[in-house]
Amino acid sequence: MNLFYAPDIAGTHHTLNPEESKHLLRVLRMKKGDTVTLTDGKGFFYDCRIEDDNSRACRLYVLEKRKGDDTPGHMLHLAVAPTKNIARYEWFLEKATEIGVGRITPVICEHSERRQVKTDRLERILIAAMKQSLKSTLPQLNPPETFKNFVKKPFTGEKFIAYIHSDVTDELSKIYIKGSPALILIGPEGDFSPAEVELAVQNGFKPVRLGPSRLRTETAAVVACHTVNLVNL
Repeated sequence: MNLFYAPDIAGTHHTLNPEESKHLLRVLRMKKGDTVTLTDGKGFFYDCRIEDDNSRACRLYVLEKRKGDDTPGHMLHLAVAPTKNIARYEWFLEKATEIGVGRITPVICEHSERRQVKTDRLERILIAAMKQSLKSTLPQLNPPETFKNFVKKPFTGEKFIAYIHSDVTDELSKIYIKGSPALILIGPEGDFSPAEVELAVQNGFKPVRLGPSRLRTETAAVVACHTVNLVNL
């Protein structure tokens, strides 16, 4: 099945944008009378029939609206420092969307080598991953924030900061409570600074490790995402 994204779909008819229309009609060779599935990215699928096969503005008739079954019973928010090689961060976004994540915030840390990200491109990565993995929910991508400001914001749920240190012995998989909303901080290539760790702990974040190995930023983020989803199976 091919899935198309229509965030503004409403009512019984919908017209796809030029990009989606071209892909549907010219690449997939679908035609008037064929059926196609859309998602609004908010948890619903729409089964539609092609009424007008205009390759710049394909008009659809909505046959059925149905709730997706991929909405998790928990909320996971990953706050991850952008990587120096942005392709690695994009890989993390793709995989986290496939596994299951609710929100993502790029956090700028003391040791961050990348301090700016193009959120419009990252948003396109998330949309493509949602469509490829046939999900009905698009993760929320927040604007980048400094670590100092981010950790002071309120969050209702469990808060963790993952980093490598001999004093950190608690495993995320062991102390995370199934079904709880979770916010997990993942640092840059140079890890968090001691001052950042102290600030996070002062604001209610629990230090955790993700296993015995030293992981790249994007790998650690995917492992954290998978761990929370695995506990919630």
